[in-house]
Amino acid sequence: MSDVEEEYEEQAEEEEEDPEDAGAEETLEEEEERPRPKPMVPQLAPPKIPEGERVDFDDIHRKRMEKDLLELQTLIDVHFEQRKKEEEELIGLKERIERRRAERAEQQRVRTEKERHRQTRIAEERQRQRAQEMWNWIYQLESEKFDLLDQMKRQKYEIVVLLNRISHAQKFKKGHGKGKVGGRWK
Repeated sequence: MSDVEEEYEEQAEEEEEDPEDAGAEETLEEEEERPRPKPMVPQLAPPKIPEGERVDFDDIHRKRMEKDLLELQTLIDVHFEQRKKEEEELIGLKERIERRRAERAEQQRVRTEKERHRQTRIAEERQRQRAQEMWNWIYQLESEKFDLLDQMKRQKYEIVVLLNRISHAQKFKKGHGKGKVGGRWK
């Protein structure tokens, strides 16, 4: 007999000897009939072995390891490429942020400079207006001063003329005319 035939005979003998195991198998089948939760990981199919050929398990294992290594390297490469892209995007974003900050700082500097110039212009305009008001006031005062000096000269002239008339009139005063009245008048 061949080895295969011997194995079949041994299995048949074991089945006949273990009637209790058959009852246990029935309970297992009943338990298996209950719905089991599906596992999250997909079941891996065993490698197909060609019939009649000699199988080299080391070769199959090596090929599977190479395949797994290749998949792992691919995943690592994809991951690092993704990380590299993300880092480049992050660097680009940082550069944009810095550029915007620089633009805002420049705009703020220009605004403050314009505001400073505007304040200076306003202050200069106020000073010019104040200077114009003071100049007008001085002009008015000088005009009034000139008018008053002219009036004072005329009045002095009139006083001199009147004094001269009085002194001239007193020179030619007649003593016989009206006399001095002394005493009190009641």
